[in-house]
Amino acid sequence: MTEFIPAAKPLIGQDEREAVDRVLQSGMVAQGPEVAAFEREFAQHFVGGRPTVAVNSGTAGLHLGLLAAGVGPGDEVIVPSFTFAATANSVALTGATPVFADIEPDTFTLDARAVEAAVTERTKGILPVHLYGHPARMKELGEIATARGLSLFEDAAQAHGAALDGQAVGTFGSMTMFSLYPTKNMTSGEGGMVVVRDDETARRVRLLRNQGMERQYENELIGFNARMTDIHAAIGRVQLTKVDGWTEKRRQNASFLDANLRGVVVPPVVDGARHVYHQYTIRVEEGRDGFVQALRDEYAIGSGVYYPIPNHQLPSLQQFAPGVELPETQRAAREVVSLPVHPSLSQADLERIVVAVNTLAKAGS
Repeated sequence: MTEFIPAAKPLIGQDEREAVDRVLQSGMVAQGPEVAAFEREFAQHFVGGRPTVAVNSGTAGLHLGLLAAGVGPGDEVIVPSFTFAATANSVALTGATPVFADIEPDTFTLDARAVEAAVTERTKGILPVHLYGHPARMKELGEIATARGLSLFEDAAQAHGAALDGQAVGTFGSMTMFSLYPTKNMTSGEGGMVVVRDDETARRVRLLRNQGMERQYENELIGFNARMTDIHAAIGRVQLTKVDGWTEKRRQNASFLDANLRGVVVPPVVDGARHVYHQYTIRVEEGRDGFVQALRDEYAIGSGVYYPIPNHQLPSLQQFAPGVELPETQRAAREVVSLPVHPSLSQADLERIVVAVNTLAKAGS
């Protein structure tokens, strides 16, 4: 029987297990010294030491980061519709309105022209997503934000280590979120990191994650329980020592697929971009769903469709987008397929993927 190739595969080894056991034996399992160390190490690794706050999920990170940045009722934040719903959900949870703009067909990220057209007198900020690990057009979006007096945020949930013209994602905006969910390029089991520009905003995020208090029972504002545990932080600290090697393997795997796939549209990389391939996302211009099913049934290869329903068409978010048409977003939702690119793939796995995709693409042409 042919061994199944999964679309994603979290990498948890003996080092992570030993780190968890160390924390359990210490008796300090809630937010403690491991979390503080993880925050420092993550900040140095990815964002040049910017103030960084650990939370219990990426979604919590976006929500608290936006609140700390002053986003609230009456505001609008421009977001892509072609992404996971957490981006727009986090805006809505602040009481603000997510305003959906279309994407570029190459990067799958916010189209600066569409963003410019979506700005109103209520616009507070722009929140691009570095989708699949490819950086958004931060120069163009930053120019719009500066010209219109808007905040620029970043959803870097899928983009640990991505860069644009040598500048790391997470250092463009005034607030950035990185996810640490199990299938991301690195994980803490579950969790997120909020990166901000100044210590005062970081302090506000810390208050918001801990019931509004820095000192026990001295609540300064209404907050949440969004703390990361030392158990999760210990896992994350180990993963930080491995993520660069894993990212390089993802990039090597992507290069092999780029060079050998036929009959599908492979993911382009814009000049100056460092793509970290959280997903390797191709376009199948006709018969995408049948293609996905055949990969699984005939070749034992997993894949993913991220995302089959644009946010502005979801029942939960339609209220914010009556009558909105986003043609590139809607086309992408019909055509995208993410193939395995994770670092666990062997050369034989990559060759199987190429044979399967090329065969199916030729049969469908």
